[in-house]
Amino acid sequence: MLLIDTVLRLLSAGQLMLIALVIGRSHAPRAIRWVTVLLLLCVAAYLADVAPVIDVRSMRIWPLIQLGSQMAPLLLWVFAHLIFERPVSRRLLVLGCAVTLACWANFVAAFYWTHRMPVAADIAQHALSFTCAAHAIWVAITERGDDLIERRRAFRTGFVIVVGLQTLGIVIVESWFGYLHTLAGLMLLQSGTTFIAVMAFGAVLLSSNAELLFDGETQPATQPSLSPAENVLRQQLEAAMAAHVYREPGLTIGVLSGKLGVPEHRLRALINQRLGYRNFSDFLNTHRVADAKCWLTDPAKVALPVLTIAMDLGYGSLAPFNRAFRDATGQTPTDWRRAALGGFENS
Repeated sequence: MLLIDTVLRLLSAGQLMLIALVIGRSHAPRAIRWVTVLLLLCVAAYLADVAPVIDVRSMRIWPLIQLGSQMAPLLLWVFAHLIFERPVSRRLLVLGCAVTLACWANFVAAFYWTHRMPVAADIAQHALSFTCAAHAIWVAITERGDDLIERRRAFRTGFVIVVGLQTLGIVIVESWFGYLHTLAGLMLLQSGTTFIAVMAFGAVLLSSNAELLFDGETQPATQPSLSPAENVLRQQLEAAMAAHVYREPGLTIGVLSGKLGVPEHRLRALINQRLGYRNFSDFLNTHRVADAKCWLTDPAKVALPVLTIAMDLGYGSLAPFNRAFRDATGQTPTDWRRAALGGFENS
């Protein structure tokens, strides 16, 4: 049983390193590419670290393997934010790195010198791992509707949820049984499910050259004209935009498809394949930022706070409005208003 467990873990680790190589050579944005590579290598490090037959703790590189193993949940959290285009809190990231490094230092010291792991460090590491995995799953579930490509949307969501659930299971088992005293049956169950998940994800990813995780360059459809059904749907969509439906807070593509009375997948295909938008947020931001430009350059609205403009356009807070406006124009809303109105600007 122990030999089978080890073989499954090593096969999974090898597949993860192969996927990491493919993604590292892809054309994904640099930040996403390297976070993904590090995440896969750290998961591989965990699989090697707990393999029952191979004693990696006797190797000189074991501290590095252990660090990678402990970093995996935090990297999963960062990864989920990046692929679902949510801002990563620098403060939380620094805090997470500090806790991980402190726990790792205690773990290494306990193994080599004190032979006693501080309870506080053990609790802190497992609490951080549980929180990161749980929040990554929450991000995947709540943000899954934004992607306009159905297959990629399902893959991204499934990838984060499966890795997150595996992490939660590991944390719970280790918290109950201890790091080095988990039942052999549970270890084999974990290695078996991990092997199946890694092989499945690997087969899909390698066949798609990582495009299911990362955005390529979205192009409008090359066909010369829309089909009659697509043309009717586009007219419905344009009418809804003319009625400023995009200003509704919390508008999702599911809500919009309901308003138009059409299947969600048809609306996704139209916006992505025919209109050329990467995701639904980009589509909404195009209309919202266009309105914002007009409002911010209107002398009659000079006293209107930027926060009020953001809320009136459907944003839940100022930060996503600022980010969308800066991505579209290269300036903050306040700078845009100041450049346009000069002495009239009063914010």
